[in-house]
Amino acid sequence: MANVLLFHHAQGLTAGMDAFAEVLREAGHTVTVPDLYDGHTFTELADGLEYLQDIGMDTVEEAGVAVAERFPPEMVYIGFSLGVMPAQRLAQTRPGAKGAVLVSGCAPLGMFGDTWPAGVPVQIHGMDADEEFVDSGDLDAAENLAASTPDADLFLYMGASHLFADISLPDYDMDAAFTLTRLVLQLLERADKPA
Repeated sequence: MANVLLFHHAQGLTAGMDAFAEVLREAGHTVTVPDLYDGHTFTELADGLEYLQDIGMDTVEEAGVAVAERFPPEMVYIGFSLGVMPAQRLAQTRPGAKGAVLVSGCAPLGMFGDTWPAGVPVQIHGMDADEEFVDSGDLDAAENLAASTPDADLFLYMGASHLFADISLPDYDMDAAFTLTRLVLQLLERADKPA
């Protein structure tokens, strides 16, 4: 089955991130969820963002890249919000990537490479009224990536929740999370097949 490296959001490695990883494991995939916050979790997004500001985005991103170096390159990278940065960077710059899932975030093409690597499927998931996703330019970046890359799919859900797939947070949206999980499992099945 697929080997997955899953990066958490700005509220840390919450129970909801572990729960999402466990669903993928139950489907037979190997999932590693590194703690990029050294055990810190936050009940409020603002508190998590304040902590991120204190330690620096570069520190978190580099920690994610360093973790990946302990694994073979044939990985699927999944990132939630903050975790999109290391996930997208690895998928675009580390040869051998088998796929990527970017949830509630997307960096513009040009940040890690001018194009998306051929043959690496990518899904971008977000809510159409999520201010963090829409107003930050992430939706524009996602639309551009989907329009310019044959292996890219953008999935927009109705709603304003940012961390809609984390069952441990108030933002959780059961219907959207169920759909996201189903689509991610489809990508993992595809990534597991020989080229």
